[in-house]
Amino acid sequence: MKNKGLVIITIIFFLIVNTTYYWEGKIGFFSFFGVLILVVIYFGLAIVLVRQIYFLIKERFADKKRFFRVGLLTIVLTLTFYKPFGLIDFDKFEGNDVLVAQREGAANCMTTFKLKDNFTFRERNVCFGVSEVIGTYRISNDTIYFENIKRGKQEDIKYAFGVIEELENYTENQYALKLFKNEKDTIGFNYFIEKNNLKIKPKIKCNR
Repeated sequence: MKNKGLVIITIIFFLIVNTTYYWEGKIGFFSFFGVLILVVIYFGLAIVLVRQIYFLIKERFADKKRFFRVGLLTIVLTLTFYKPFGLIDFDKFEGNDVLVAQREGAANCMTTFKLKDNFTFRERNVCFGVSEVIGTYRISNDTIYFENIKRGKQEDIKYAFGVIEELENYTENQYALKLFKNEKDTIGFNYFIEKNNLKIKPKIKCNR
């Protein structure tokens, strides 16, 4: 039963790691603790692997079930080390990126805003945890409007619309996606554009 438990824990751990994309944004700040627990489990399984290898050698590779456990642990730990966020990039299954913009905050916090070719968007905020805002968008003239907005556990800002703005002073990024909370918002937030396949003429300044 103990050995079966080890196999079950190893498989569950592997599945959780490889589905991180779907759950970490839904639990917000608690995703930090979730990742921390996974790290502890990883090193715990690594210690178990060393013990299993020791006994396997001591038994002269006679125990086939132990050989299987060593193989399973080796594969899972190696793949997790190589791809800590999962083997599959699930983001690609949700459509091709037509616009990608990023904004870096304090303490190396990073927010990424993506528009997909199926008219959905996702804002992903990584800062002592992971939170997401998702929804749909439509384009009218030079303005991108956001609709059907669903927010994660954290109190992320919900933007109503945005425009592409050409920056007057820049070093790396010439254009920014400027997002506004509502019609009364005259300041907005700049997200520096990394990729843009939208056919929208950039503004020098937003006049809204």
